[in-house]
Amino acid sequence: MSEVHSGMNGAPLPDPLHAVVLELERHANAGGWDQPPALYALVDTAELLAAEPGLADQVGLSATEIEPGSITPVEQESLGDAPLDETLARIAWPESVLGCALVQEVLVLPPDAEDARPDDADPVDWAANHADRREVRMVAGVLRDGTSACALRMRPHGDAEPNEVVYGADLAPNLVVALRATLD
Repeated sequence: MSEVHSGMNGAPLPDPLHAVVLELERHANAGGWDQPPALYALVDTAELLAAEPGLADQVGLSATEIEPGSITPVEQESLGDAPLDETLARIAWPESVLGCALVQEVLVLPPDAEDARPDDADPVDWAANHADRREVRMVAGVLRDGTSACALRMRPHGDAEPNEVVYGADLAPNLVVALRATLD
């Protein structure tokens, strides 16, 4: 499978948040599909290693090798089975956390598909059985300063299809808003 990484305009990924989103997407991709949502605290790498000196030894880094402004994702406990919007609404991060990121798989349908859904059909079941559904892995990251970065990967139908990852700041606007609310 080929993998393509590009910003919305084909430019290199410009900042530490985009780099973390790329890292999280690659990590999720290595684990395969059909994974539960995963939430990460985003912390300053230098501060993390200063607080946990043994961690620097484990990964073979010294303070002089760390890029200024580097961000490290720290995976949190499982989000459980409650609806994601309710779970995110209960989360509040301490000030030491610079931001957060979420990796989630969702089904997407063509824009006109919703109009064809019968009124009595369960939306989740109906979408899961729709002929034109696509599975997408979304990674969204936000920082306290309002910066956001997102990555989307469509689940391929076969090996012949490119395994492209698309990046941008606002590819998952509702998820970005929900994650920003956890930082307030």
